Amino acid sequence: MQPLRGELAWVTGASRGIGRACALALARAGARVVLSARSVEDLQAAAEAIRAEGGEAYVFPLDLLDRAAIEACARRIEAEVGPVSIVVNNAGLALSAPFHRTTYEDLERMLALNFVAPFWVVRSVLPGMLERRHGRIVNVASTAGRTGHRYTAGYTASKHALVGMTRALAVEVAAKGITVNAVCPGWTETDLLEGAVENIVRTTGRSTEEARAQLARMNPMGRLMRPEEVARAVVFLADPAAGGITGQLLGVDGGEVLA
Repeated sequence: MQPLRGELAWVTGASRGIGRACALALARAGARVVLSARSVEDLQAAAEAIRAEGGEAYVFPLDLLDRAAIEACARRIEAEVGPVSIVVNNAGLALSAPFHRTTYEDLERMLALNFVAPFWVVRSVLPGMLERRHGRIVNVASTAGRTGHRYTAGYTASKHALVGMTRALAVEVAAKGITVNAVCPGWTETDLLEGAVENIVRTTGRSTEEARAQLARMNPMGRLMRPEEVARAVVFLADPAAGGITGQLLGVDGGEVLA
């Protein structure tokens, strides 16, 4: 069964990790998928993986820190592929440091990629969704968008901003055939996780295995999440059967955050 047949999904940060898993899962559900990120080589590899399974994939490289580039990319997608009906804002950046050592530059980068870029991606396709009275917007946030963690004030603030946008826009477009939700993963087997592990090793002197175990212990299941688990949640929220769900935060975190 392919509930998303006929839909066009745009996934950011689609070259690897959660984004790549989302692109593959959406294609398996029948959607045509547009993949965006900076690395053309990695995007092409992800697109080929989709095509090898009989899916449709289109590569549109994009620097999400460039607002004009986001708008131009959205126009190209509509002109060359078709109108976007599903948006998955997955690209993100996680940097950690004690509050008093967090630099302005790092704070600015995290806010730009984790909040401002998703805002402009959605803004660039929302008029068409409103006109067609149909759309699914899924933002990949984090447990950090639902609670606080030590040494991540900048990252946590950026994800809370993304959650705030999700909820506000959901209410704004609720009567117009568009749903807006967020998926909030816990620690997941991605490059972001490896960066966190390296930081723990560097600052504490622990081994890589000890650092990974430390992160896994934050999860009641005692393990790390898998990108495919997050992707399934994204596909669920994009499904027509989820049309009554909007403004919600769906945790894929093994029970880490229950409120």
